[in-house]
Amino acid sequence: MMLLAVTLAGCRRYMPPGAEEGQAEQAARTGTWTELGRAALAGTQERLAAAKDEMEGPAGDEAEGPAREAGTAALKTLSRRLPVKVKGIYVSAYVAGTETMMDKIIQQIDGTELNTVVIDVKDDNGRVTFAMDTPMVRKLGASVSYIPDMGGLMEKLKEHHVYRIARIPAFRDPYLAEQMPDWCCKKADGTVFRDRNGLAWVDPYKKEVWDYLLEIAKGAGEAGFDEIQFDYIRFCTEKGMDQVVFDPAEVQGRSRQEVILEFVDYAYEELSKEGLAVSADVFGAVIGGGEDALLVGQDYGRMARRLDHICPMIYPSHYGDGYFGIPHPDMQPYDTVLQALKGSREDLSEAADGEDGCGATVRPWLQDFTASYLKHHIRYGPQQVREQIQAVYDSGYEEWILWNAGSSYHYDGLLPGA
Repeated sequence: MMLLAVTLAGCRRYMPPGAEEGQAEQAARTGTWTELGRAALAGTQERLAAAKDEMEGPAGDEAEGPAREAGTAALKTLSRRLPVKVKGIYVSAYVAGTETMMDKIIQQIDGTELNTVVIDVKDDNGRVTFAMDTPMVRKLGASVSYIPDMGGLMEKLKEHHVYRIARIPAFRDPYLAEQMPDWCCKKADGTVFRDRNGLAWVDPYKKEVWDYLLEIAKGAGEAGFDEIQFDYIRFCTEKGMDQVVFDPAEVQGRSRQEVILEFVDYAYEELSKEGLAVSADVFGAVIGGGEDALLVGQDYGRMARRLDHICPMIYPSHYGDGYFGIPHPDMQPYDTVLQALKGSREDLSEAADGEDGCGATVRPWLQDFTASYLKHHIRYGPQQVREQIQAVYDSGYEEWILWNAGSSYHYDGLLPGA
């Protein structure tokens, strides 16, 4: 089963810098851009101000009633729909919270085509990475101070015209599962299901879990993030998951794909009200459907019609030998990414089926690490990063994000900033 070749695709964990690039932890997230233009971001506030003035009219801040409310809604929509064509990197909470490290990253962003950072707001252990004073986070004691001055960090990124995405793992949340055992996945004998790392998962059918995730997402928005990106927005597929029993009263006959789609709809509706863009990370293997898509609960085409952005994790190292007819995909990064995104275009074209497009922007995750745990691999450097980016463009897409667990990137593979 091909899923077995990509099972590790979403298993990132908190990792301090200095971790070896070639270790299996780098594979712990499997599956999935032209330029924003700094001028576009630099003009964001001016455009919003102009739109605000136009909506408020002569009455200015004194405007009240339905017209005022309509203006506010329109402003929120505009703030989410600005033409930010993301060229980004993932930054761990540890690095984001270490000022000297973050300053070096911002310096690299200023000097290259990069314009976006994806930062852990909730890490893979389920801990909220900064002091968030919301009811459930406070009750559970979920916050830690990996990022001691989130406000200062957001302001600094804003000053450098950097688009800010909050990464929130959804249903792989061992901390929540331990604190709220009634919300976690359990076997028929009542014992807690744990993955190969001994970590518990929460039940995607539980509405209480949905509300907890949205509480954190809204807290991220209040902290200054522009977009919420859900990871692990799926069911676990590891050994023993077939023994997990879900409450029929909560399942209500819904399939895994149906309940994930319902969560996406619910999250999108709630976060849109806050003026936040919404995206989701999905396995590259679910493109085109099939058994893998059913098991993880991700329907690529239908999810894309419900999100602002969909982020397939198409790291070449996570496709098995022979996938796409490529002997060793990790050794042919351009061809692998090109074929994966060809599949994306075909899938989304079918999903649109006469409707007005698929909805979401496709923004793939690309590989900037060496998968030395593979028998057949190559060392990834500037050339391999550039080849993947070129494959994105040659596929007709415009946005991308690079992944490296230690937040250490080959900036030489990027173009100079505008």
